[in-house]
Amino acid sequence: MQKAVWYISKYAGPLKYGAGSRHFYLAGEFNLLGWSTVVICSDSNHLAKIPAFQSIYTHESIDGIDTWWIKTIKYKGSTSFRRILSWIDFEIKLWFMPKDMIARPDIVIVSSLSLLTILNGFWLKKRFGCKLIFEIRDIWPLTIIEEGGFSPRNPFVMLLAWVEKFGYNISDIIVGTMPNLSEHVKEVTGKNFNCHCIPMGYNPALYNNQESLPEGYEDCYIPKNKFIIGYAGTIGITNALDTLIECAMEMKDNPRVHFLLLGDGDLLNEYKVRVRGLQNITFAPKVKKSQVQTVLSHCQVLYFSALNSKVWRYGLSLNKMIDYMMAGKPIIASYSGYPSMINEAKCGVFIPAENTSAFKQAIAEYEQLPIDQLELMGKKGKEWLLKNRPYDKVALEYCKLF
Repeated sequence: MQKAVWYISKYAGPLKYGAGSRHFYLAGEFNLLGWSTVVICSDSNHLAKIPAFQSIYTHESIDGIDTWWIKTIKYKGSTSFRRILSWIDFEIKLWFMPKDMIARPDIVIVSSLSLLTILNGFWLKKRFGCKLIFEIRDIWPLTIIEEGGFSPRNPFVMLLAWVEKFGYNISDIIVGTMPNLSEHVKEVTGKNFNCHCIPMGYNPALYNNQESLPEGYEDCYIPKNKFIIGYAGTIGITNALDTLIECAMEMKDNPRVHFLLLGDGDLLNEYKVRVRGLQNITFAPKVKKSQVQTVLSHCQVLYFSALNSKVWRYGLSLNKMIDYMMAGKPIIASYSGYPSMINEAKCGVFIPAENTSAFKQAIAEYEQLPIDQLELMGKKGKEWLLKNRPYDKVALEYCKLF
């Protein structure tokens, strides 16, 4: 009989609803490798546009993947209190979800966020005698302590800290998208766990069918004959874009350099007010995933930033880096954490996080480089990505843990 994997994450989302997450890409590859994979997720996801399901539990087959949607409390904004209520709602309904309508699992993967799902994972492990894999994509509660301003003594933070430690201790395998997770797990548990890095990957089909931009988009938002520093992604607190905003303000008299921000988020309107009147910065509205590469193709250099916080001591593996490297552009990263990807591919530079002077200097250096050198640097990043991060290769490494 074919063995079954349950991949559980509140925020798993298929591309058809606007947010292709790693869960669905990996699930498809697991199926090709001989596993029967079920994804269990929530219809309440601020990153996707999921239709309103009528039933609490709705089954859907998506590209051959058995998908079970759990109808949960809706919320607006990534920092809203209703988001936490939605987490709890998901766990309660997952607990009571009739399990006999799904093939008995041999492997259960619990993928954060929500961190609370590891409690259901422990119960499933005991009930079915299956192997439990705890997958960490965001380190909580450390992230909300370091970057969200929460006190470690906040009761909710203390609860999450207990859940995190409990999860590490009861899991059969710990997986992280970041390469240095073992250090964090040791700090939390006082034990040496062999954590496995299963990083973010890319789906070739997603990048083979890039779409053109809507009519008038390019003329409205992408300047001509400029050295464009591009950013694509969420515009929020943890994205540390103050450095870019300050740099744009200080470089307002440089007629050649232009800053282009693609996306939306909680701080978008605040930033627009701060730079009102500047001619060297543009906020471009969010486009479809299949159009992101088209926007990035107009940039000369791409920018990534992170807060100077303890969270990044354990490394990064982000969809943003995948998009950037696939675009074949050099990358400037305001990042003081554990280095990976960019340094391995030699496709850009790390500069100290939250350091506007260092960012200005890096821009000046890249602006002076001949176009063929910039293209060669970007090409190295894309070639490294194509070799190391296709999801079929990532999934094969994952399946070795099964």
